[in-house]
Amino acid sequence: MNDAPDVNAVHFNVDDKNIMVSAGQTIYEALQRMPGIGEIPALCYNPAIRPYGACRLCTVEVSEDRGKSFRFVASCLYPAKEGQIVKTNTEKIRKLRKGIIELLLARCPDVRVIQELAKEYGVEKPRFSLGGHDCILCGLCVRACQEIIGKSAISLVNRGIYKEVAAPFYAYELGEECIGCGDCSYVCPTGAIIMGSNGKPVLPRVKIPYAEVGAMTSKEKLSTSQK
Repeated sequence: MNDAPDVNAVHFNVDDKNIMVSAGQTIYEALQRMPGIGEIPALCYNPAIRPYGACRLCTVEVSEDRGKSFRFVASCLYPAKEGQIVKTNTEKIRKLRKGIIELLLARCPDVRVIQELAKEYGVEKPRFSLGGHDCILCGLCVRACQEIIGKSAISLVNRGIYKEVAAPFYAYELGEECIGCGDCSYVCPTGAIIMGSNGKPVLPRVKIPYAEVGAMTSKEKLSTSQK
C-alpha cells in the first residue's frame, strides 16, 4: 500500500468544509467544479480565457496561517493552496460586493444580470448618477478576440470615464480584421455586443470620438459624460 501524499491534490477549507481539488487551479476554478460549496459571483470570468480579475465580484477572504489573519484576494486569480482557509460569504465580503454592485448598477441600470445581483445583495437604488450603458468594461470580448481567435479587431481604448470598447482608430464599424466569428458577443456577460445583419458584431455606441476628447476642457468632459 502506498501511503505517500498525493502531490497532485490540494486540501483546503472553504466555509468550514474540508475539500480536496486537483493542484494547479485557482480558488474560483476549483469551486466551480464543486456546486454547493462557496458560491461566488463573477462577471468577467470565462473558462476559455485567461482570468483577468476585472469585476472583483469574486473576491474572497483567505488565510494561510491557520486562521490567524485573513486578506482579500480575487479568487479567479489566486491559486488554491494546501492548508488554506477560504471564506466566501462573510459580512465583510458581502459589504465589498455590495459596493461593487452598486457602482455597476449605476453604470448599467437596465442590465438584467446586474439587476439580479443587486436584488440578491440588497442594492435598491444607487447613490450615484445613473448611466445608460450596457458594457461593464470587463474586457472579455477583447481577450476572446485576441486569445481564442488570434485577432485584435477590437480593444479597450481611453481611460477613466472615457474608457470603452472600440474598433481600431475609433471606427464605428469593424473592418477586415474582424472575421465575424461572434465570440465577442458570445462571451459578453451583459449582452452589450450583438451580431449585426452584416454578420459582424455591433459594439456599444461610442459616445465621444477620441479626437474630440483631447480638445475638450475638464468642464466640457464632465458635462458630456452626464448626458
